[in-house]
Amino acid sequence: MLKDAYDASGAVRETFAEASEAVGYDMWSLIQTGEQSALNMTETTQPVLLASSVALWRAWVEQGGAMPALMAGHSLGEFTALVCAGALGFADAVSLVRQRGAFMQTAVPVGEGAMAAIIGLDDATINETCEEVARQAGVVAAVNFNSPGQVVIAGEAGAVEQAIAALKVAGAKRAMPLPVSAPFHTSMMKPAGEKLAEVLSGISLSTPMIPVVHNVHAGLESDVETIRSLLVEQIYSPVQWTRCVETMVSKGVSHVVECGPGKVLSGLNRRIDKSLTSYNIEEPSALAEALASLSA
Repeated sequence: MLKDAYDASGAVRETFAEASEAVGYDMWSLIQTGEQSALNMTETTQPVLLASSVALWRAWVEQGGAMPALMAGHSLGEFTALVCAGALGFADAVSLVRQRGAFMQTAVPVGEGAMAAIIGLDDATINETCEEVARQAGVVAAVNFNSPGQVVIAGEAGAVEQAIAALKVAGAKRAMPLPVSAPFHTSMMKPAGEKLAEVLSGISLSTPMIPVVHNVHAGLESDVETIRSLLVEQIYSPVQWTRCVETMVSKGVSHVVECGPGKVLSGLNRRIDKSLTSYNIEEPSALAEALASLSA
């Protein structure tokens, strides 16, 4: 991951050196040669993804890329957006999301929670079905509104299993369990939110220099304490990604640069609004193409 970007960009190399210092181990070596089991631990995955995304943003800036009108990130990506917008220090963010991962992992014992992807069903039907199942079987709710027709549900393992069956009956094209170990963005994550709030209380935040669209309500905030509260609330609230993209489009955004490994968000964005042109800049060639296109 990011090998070519690392070789091509001093900004990428410096970002990983800074991240390594913040976490106390060689993050770049872990990414390139570490055990997959170590990378899959959410307290490792979260700082690695944050560092990767910030590194690509810095490569964009290093190459003279245009400053965006707005920023946004999906779940963990919201922390990245705040770093890139100048609201949260990078070293603080790396340490913070490492702890966030640990808090989320330990909030619910392994095996008690589950998540599932629901494809081809409208949001209202998913919400109504989950509410019906929850009344009888326990916690289950829609937690990631990724794009129209692509929603993730989460909750107690038994309730998620029953919701999968009910959603198939309701007309879902696919309803499949996801290989995760905790029910992220549900009310079951509130203990993790409480611990995150304690850590966040000691971290300095600033008003973003570039406005950030927040996952919880798909709106913009300039008040530092409101942003702090939203970062806590986000951990146990649904990710409103569809609405976040709609907010950006409503404010005149027509081109999106995805700073991160892979092209997942670019794909989701196209499903949300086909008028959007998206670029992913993980590879140096793709970065050069985006720079040329957006400077033309």
